[in-house]
Amino acid sequence: MSVEEAKLEFLKIIYEWPTFGSTFFEVKQTTEPTYPDIILIGINKKGVNVLHPQTKDVLATHDFSELSNWSSGNTFFHLTIGNIMRKTKLLCETSQGYKMDDLITSYTDYIRNSVKKEKEKDKFVL
Repeated sequence: MSVEEAKLEFLKIIYEWPTFGSTFFEVKQTTEPTYPDIILIGINKKGVNVLHPQTKDVLATHDFSELSNWSSGNTFFHLTIGNIMRKTKLLCETSQGYKMDDLITSYTDYIRNSVKKEKEKDKFVL
């Protein structure tokens, strides 16, 4: 196998990892007793991952479709997962909440616009 083929095979493998392409944020969470106080939140094109800060084990994975609300301020980031019947809130202390908010908003807007374009494209197919 050539060096270029090895690089390509390596990328094909890591592309499948749930955290591939993530931007990571270290936050202090205050709501989930099964998580450590400090967690990593990884946001990528597939959704939001919660990771253990030392082991880097994925504790939870949430597709964007599971996120019902998120908000941020100077010192916090709040994420609501689920719907009215069953929802979980993840409250975090961080100075990077606005970046997390912007990243999730950007990904969900992109997905929504892509779906909209596909639907419009399908209207013109005979």
